[in-house]
Amino acid sequence: MTVDTPKARSGVLPMVIVAMLFFVLGFATWLNGSLMPYLKQMLQLSPLQASLVLFSFYIAVTFTALPSAWLIRKVGYKNGMALGMAVMMLAGLLYIPAAQTQTFGLFLLAQLVIGTGQTLLQTAVNPYVVKIGPEETAAVRISIMGILNKTAGVVAPLVFTALIVSGFTVPVDTALSPEQIDAMAASLVLPYLGLAAFLGLLGLAVKYSPLPELEKESGTGTGFEQLKAVLAKPALVLGVLSLFVYVAVEVIAGDTIGLFALSLGVERYTVMTSYTMACMVLGYILGILLIPRVLSQQKALAVSAVLGLVLTLVVVFGDTSSYLIANTLLVPFGGTALPDTLLCIAILGLANAIVWPAVWPLALSGLGTLTSIGSALLIMGIAGGAFGPLFWGLASGTALGQQGAYLVMLPCYAFILFYAVKGHKLTSWKSS
Repeated sequence: MTVDTPKARSGVLPMVIVAMLFFVLGFATWLNGSLMPYLKQMLQLSPLQASLVLFSFYIAVTFTALPSAWLIRKVGYKNGMALGMAVMMLAGLLYIPAAQTQTFGLFLLAQLVIGTGQTLLQTAVNPYVVKIGPEETAAVRISIMGILNKTAGVVAPLVFTALIVSGFTVPVDTALSPEQIDAMAASLVLPYLGLAAFLGLLGLAVKYSPLPELEKESGTGTGFEQLKAVLAKPALVLGVLSLFVYVAVEVIAGDTIGLFALSLGVERYTVMTSYTMACMVLGYILGILLIPRVLSQQKALAVSAVLGLVLTLVVVFGDTSSYLIANTLLVPFGGTALPDTLLCIAILGLANAIVWPAVWPLALSGLGTLTSIGSALLIMGIAGGAFGPLFWGLASGTALGQQGAYLVMLPCYAFILFYAVKGHKLTSWKSS
């Protein structure tokens, strides 16, 4: 697949435009890390109910990934990106009546709609990055995009806190009055109206930009036949499962950290996602520096999985009263003292950073005209973000508590390690 217009002589402009889209994807996605504990406090939700905020966002992928791929085959990658932005704009408008009525169901609907728009945009933009240059350096290009995506994840909670939380003080350990609840809800209206306007303008800009189109895939057969053909590729199918469990642990680390901080009495719980995202940015930078000069994509993936396993054990069995990491790395430089277990959840961002950019090229390798269908299946792996926090929420309600509930991440990292060592090499199910 190659770019088919003379404007494609330089890949700089396409990369700049796509970089903007990755930043927007990250900003909209990682707002959840602040929104979930904020709604928990405002609407007095249980941990399980709060996890539904993430579930409704990520479950949209399950239903819309394949339709998104077939739509993109009809309208092209560029138009698919613009349509994704339009759906996200609509979702931004839905948050306004949700806040005005303080209706949890409307918040979940808004989350579902923005997840649908994200799916369409993701299905278009990820294969674009993979196919716009050499396959062997695809992980580096995706890492560059990932830096912008996760930098947005650092910025989003800070913006959320500045625009929504900073106007009033609501102690985390006291019951809220009706007036405080009304103030928390009202503070959501203007920021989400501004977000919707920005998304709409950016969608128009993408639509009429000189972004070159990729060649349309001319594979033969019906959609069902193409789906059957792509499911015969174990590296792709196992790659989908790897992304499913990866997104599960990524979202657990990025979005439940605020809930866990709230349970520990940390006042600035709405900014905790920024810590995880900062570690992910560091991981992406290391990926760019080390892949493929020092580590292959496969080895980097294996290292990430092992680091995830180790950190998970530290989080689960660590002492929440220990501040050794903060006293060593943060406090001397003016940072905030936070429990070691909380910081280890953030450091999981470092372990998670390389997984997405490493799995994509390994899973799409050799698919040819089946790339858009394979991409849609990989995007469906994002549904792991719905189930990971849900399982964490369920486990939190048991004797494990919120800290012990992080055990649900162990099998996820184990499967990623399997894919890095063996799964990506399989060429047929018989050989497996």
